[in-house]
Amino acid sequence: MDINYRNSFKIFGAIMLVMSLAMMLPLIVAVIYGESDCIIAFAQVIVPSAIIGLMLMKLIKSKKKALKMRDGAFIVSVTWILFSLIGSIPFMLTESIPNFADAFFETASGFTTTGSTVVSDIESLPKAVLFWRALTHWLGGMGILIFTIALLPALGMDGQQVASAEMPGPTLSKITPKLSDTARYLYILYILMTLAETVLLMFGGMSLFDALCHSFSSLGTGGFSNYNNSIMHFQSGYIEVVLALFMFLAGMNFNLFFIFFRNGISAFIKDGEWKLYVGIVACCTLIVAIPLYVTGIYGLGDALRHSFFQNVTVITTTGFASADYMLWPVFCQSILFLLFFVGGSTSSTSGGIKVLRILVFAKMVKRSLVLRLHPNAVVPIKVNDRQVSRDTVSHMSGFLFLYIGVGVLCTFIISFDGFDAMTNISAAFSCLGNIGLGFNEVGPSGNFGIFSDFSKIVMAFTMIAGRLELFTLLVLFTKRFWRPFR
Repeated sequence: MDINYRNSFKIFGAIMLVMSLAMMLPLIVAVIYGESDCIIAFAQVIVPSAIIGLMLMKLIKSKKKALKMRDGAFIVSVTWILFSLIGSIPFMLTESIPNFADAFFETASGFTTTGSTVVSDIESLPKAVLFWRALTHWLGGMGILIFTIALLPALGMDGQQVASAEMPGPTLSKITPKLSDTARYLYILYILMTLAETVLLMFGGMSLFDALCHSFSSLGTGGFSNYNNSIMHFQSGYIEVVLALFMFLAGMNFNLFFIFFRNGISAFIKDGEWKLYVGIVACCTLIVAIPLYVTGIYGLGDALRHSFFQNVTVITTTGFASADYMLWPVFCQSILFLLFFVGGSTSSTSGGIKVLRILVFAKMVKRSLVLRLHPNAVVPIKVNDRQVSRDTVSHMSGFLFLYIGVGVLCTFIISFDGFDAMTNISAAFSCLGNIGLGFNEVGPSGNFGIFSDFSKIVMAFTMIAGRLELFTLLVLFTKRFWRPFR
């Protein structure tokens, strides 16, 4: 089975066109704020990208042959690398981030919704660049490819294989008979939530610009802020609560919102993943808040607020900081670090291992304990009253081992830069899980600019691999993928 290059490059053309249209927004911001250098920089990217995109769409005749899983993996992997390369150009042209490795890292961090940054003085960046940084989160959160899938029927193609390779999580559920309609409905919900959060943040005293940027970052579960101190800059409990609530919503399975509109609250109550997600957040909030209150760091209200915010920002892999948690008790830091290995729900904008996998792993452990006592018992693994197949369990187990392996490998590579173990481990798994936060040198008061250019490139590809659930990207590095007729 050969790769369908014609259809693939036709889709690349559509994606480049969408990317050019997206860059029109920071261009408009540059015009509003009179940033001439940014106007020129974004125009220099928009025009050639749009021309190349249109040429690929118009000149290449697509084959009627349906896209296969191999095509989906190829399209998605190349697209995310292409995103990061094209998206880094404005950073370099405006000299906001002149170094290629830094610009590539920052852009990959944006599109993968990681939120790690190499910029030490964020507030010195032009408004258009700040807007572009935040917009990459919003585009990457739902997935610019999911938007493109809505356009594929017009190109005579089905987007199922592309969506399966693109959407984060073990499964992709259709909420309408046509996948293109599902993609459109998801984006409508995404846009409405963005507008609602923007209005609420403005009620808290944010400017329209800041409210939009932080809405993009929180709903995309990215974590880029316009200020060096992240959310600490605002010193507002109201803003923190609003951001935390929308991060929490963004970490949920978006399909549940549509089921809720049809079936009511039972959509959430009957979903095992949602119940575990809520339970983890609630338990961790209380567990972390108690030492913060008992040690006198905060009063009870502030302890609950900061605990809720930081736990939500980690489990949803957003990466905002409402406080310098490196000053918290080690026990509290340990809880936050454990949440590095959880992540949000499937079909959400979050990264990480995903709560559904954690649920299945817990059921696997429970089954093993039962079989120890009753070797002949038949104990199926069920989620939402549906039995999980052996192939799915095997795939999830393989993912977990690969996830740990890639994280360890990344840690080993970047350790040659000479930083302490906790800095390296947290940086590697932060990139792999698209979390953005780290500890020690990459904590709230630090950034990833301390690493060498080579390490930044490695971590950028680690972010992309993590965003694409590892297999989608790594399968391209196997010989069997490129062998025809297989």
